[in-house]
Amino acid sequence: MKKFSIWKYCLIIFLLSFGVLYALPNLFAPDPAVQISYNESSQKPDKNLIERLSKSLKDNLVDQSYKIELHDSYALIRVSSTEEQLKIQSILSSSGNDLIVALNLASNTPEWLQKIGAKPMKLGLDLRGGVHFLMEVDSETAIKNRQNGTVEDIKRKLRDEEIRYSSIFVNTDNSINLSTLSLDELNSASELVEDYPQFSILPSEKELSLKLILTQEEIDRIQADAIDQNLTTLRNRVNELGVSEPIVQRQGKKRIVVQLPGIQDTAEAKKILGKTATLEYHLEAEIDTPRTRKTSYSWRDKRMGQNELQDQVIISGDQVATAQANYDENGLPQVNITLDGLGGDRMHRASRVNVGKRLGVLFVEQKSRTIYVLDEEGNKVPVQQNYETKEIISLATIRSALGSQFRITGLDSPQESSELALLLRAGALAAPMRFVEERTVGPSLGEENIKAGILSMEIGMTLVLLFTLFYYRLFGIAASLALGSNVLLIVAIMSILSATLTLPGIAGIVLTVGMAIDANVLIFSRIKEELKLGTEPLQSIDAGYDKAFLTIWDANLTTLLVAVILYSLGTGPIKGFSITLSIGILTSMFTAIVGTRGFIYLFYKNKKMVNKLLI
Repeated sequence: MKKFSIWKYCLIIFLLSFGVLYALPNLFAPDPAVQISYNESSQKPDKNLIERLSKSLKDNLVDQSYKIELHDSYALIRVSSTEEQLKIQSILSSSGNDLIVALNLASNTPEWLQKIGAKPMKLGLDLRGGVHFLMEVDSETAIKNRQNGTVEDIKRKLRDEEIRYSSIFVNTDNSINLSTLSLDELNSASELVEDYPQFSILPSEKELSLKLILTQEEIDRIQADAIDQNLTTLRNRVNELGVSEPIVQRQGKKRIVVQLPGIQDTAEAKKILGKTATLEYHLEAEIDTPRTRKTSYSWRDKRMGQNELQDQVIISGDQVATAQANYDENGLPQVNITLDGLGGDRMHRASRVNVGKRLGVLFVEQKSRTIYVLDEEGNKVPVQQNYETKEIISLATIRSALGSQFRITGLDSPQESSELALLLRAGALAAPMRFVEERTVGPSLGEENIKAGILSMEIGMTLVLLFTLFYYRLFGIAASLALGSNVLLIVAIMSILSATLTLPGIAGIVLTVGMAIDANVLIFSRIKEELKLGTEPLQSIDAGYDKAFLTIWDANLTTLLVAVILYSLGTGPIKGFSITLSIGILTSMFTAIVGTRGFIYLFYKNKKMVNKLLI
């Protein structure tokens, strides 16, 4: 019989130890918890927040079995049951509009395991649940934003054609009003706007004016484009969050469903998904700027007071090509921004004729808050309220004509710079969205169905193991140990990859178990064939493994290729199935061939003569 190398035994021991270590966190069930953080990224939780939370809970006669922990960016309240978790969330949600209160699962993984990066596997919506958002797109704002962009484009063309106009603006009904100084210029302007087929051109009530009204077909297209762009942006933002197997899909004409499986931390998800954060560049208003064309804005740093900026937007966040968080020469947080071709063009034209003037950068953010009002019966009911904030984050003098690269300074913290860069990099939302529905989803198949599914898998594995033990005896013990090691390694690798386990994923594991047993059946059958041909018992073991290897390799390789194709073309549950199947194929190849061979060689290595194999 061939010699089994010492290094192979060391490799088996190392991988089994690795599997045990990184699968271990899955034995520590997380605690239900409530996570509290501030709406503003610059605000950090402190002892005052702890005292505020304790007082709110005490005033509402909440049992003292909870435990409050203070972390870097949030406070965490651990509780013993989901009923207490929901009760505390309800109480704290009405304690102030400056807080984000979210359900969470607090890890119980020992600190020594966390230090080596060992974390439990995430479970999908169908096993543990996750967060579910139903979001509605503000299509009216999308139309208004599109009209504002068209106005700037028409202004540029009027200047290029040297057509004088007295005013051009967007009306409250989203139509565009264009006024000229003479009849000839009105006719020239009429010919120019004929290049915009999305408008019906009508004479305005005012003399020497035109009214441009969007056609219904164009309105429908703008609304559809807004939904499509928001879908793409949300998918990018979900990818930035690192969530596995997300569901982001359209529902009806104005709504989008977002499901984030395997997590219950709605705080960070809601903060990133719900924000319509972007930038606007405005010139600082001068003394002679008409009151109707300038607005006063506060600084993000409240100590700096207010400044007036011109209403005309030079460029906005949708012209941002890339954005990266970084530090300036003084070690302060900043965001390096590169504009696209159109944005760089607009900035260059605006800056070259305004050298010496100051350019302001506005941080524009759409937010939502829950306020509580009294209904007809005098009960407090939550009402979602949307609002917009615009704050100055930079105001600098233009020294020369600017190009397409900038940096944004004046940010409060590295976290804020990272968040701004993420939002700009993921893309601007075409229109604001509001959370119509937000909930933590429980297992879709129900607790009893999950237990029944796990029980059936346990029974199936037990029957397979009993069969192999009965039919192959000692070799059956080797196959059983390999099977257990295989499942252990799958769990460990999925935990390291932070993969989300779903029911299709469990199906992939079950299929892998069957394939692992199938590989051992092929090997053991080959050994029996060699024994029937009169080959010496110990030499039959070598021949069985060597001759079965190519068949096992071909079968697993073709299955792995199918799994890769499923992952590249599939979505959601299909990806979950393909991930576990791919990992299982790789681990089963090792355990079924190397693992069982090592065990059998260990049993027979000191026996120079064997008359009969225990098979």
